[in-house]
Amino acid sequence: MHRALNHLQLGPGEVVNSVMLFCFAVIVWLMSLPLVCRFWFYVLRMGIKNLPLRAVLGASDHRESTFLNFKVPYLKIEPLLPSPHMWLSVCIITLLLFAISYMLSSKWTPIVYLLRAVLIIQISALIYFAVIPGHFPHTPDSYMEGLITSGIGLISAVPFLFALTFYIFQIDALKKISLTLFAMGYLIVFLPFQMLLQGLVLQTTVLFMPVLYVVFGMPLDVLLIIAIYSYGMTLPYKATNRV
Repeated sequence: MHRALNHLQLGPGEVVNSVMLFCFAVIVWLMSLPLVCRFWFYVLRMGIKNLPLRAVLGASDHRESTFLNFKVPYLKIEPLLPSPHMWLSVCIITLLLFAISYMLSSKWTPIVYLLRAVLIIQISALIYFAVIPGHFPHTPDSYMEGLITSGIGLISAVPFLFALTFYIFQIDALKKISLTLFAMGYLIVFLPFQMLLQGLVLQTTVLFMPVLYVVFGMPLDVLLIIAIYSYGMTLPYKATNRV
């Protein structure tokens, strides 16, 4: 019987196993964080050098304790409000895509709903920048810094989330450790490239910032973790119900 159809019997062995794996993952992450930030510095520096990106590399100091000091890199981009031509072009394309969504067949229903949700967010941004463009409170600098900082928070939360939802199942400890390191490592590699891609978009105008934040920011990172967790839950598990 698959574990999804079986009752979870959580005993002392499972609790001890989860706590030990959680502590191991946290210790490895905290020891690796300064090196990870250096890796991000390198990737962003190479991106600025080789991509058509008008940005400079910034850094924010984080001193969590005497033994944990690190600098988090982020892109600093000049905020540009949409020009009338840019606003009109984006508005026409957005409305055109919204109309096309009604012409797709029913087999595309999930994609249609997702597309309309994204377009509605963009329409709200268009309305905002048409009415009060000068009152937009966010800049690409603050957005980029928040993106990488929230990414660090999400990576830090992976061991805790897996301890509650994955480690308690009777899967080999090596597979649990491997999946945890894979999930955290995937985000570590993904985040700087996510920032570079969004930087290429934001350097044109801040009109796209709401869509990037709501759809392609933290929610996308969370979906990646869910996808990796879902894969982990398909792994074979031990036949016994106790560790």
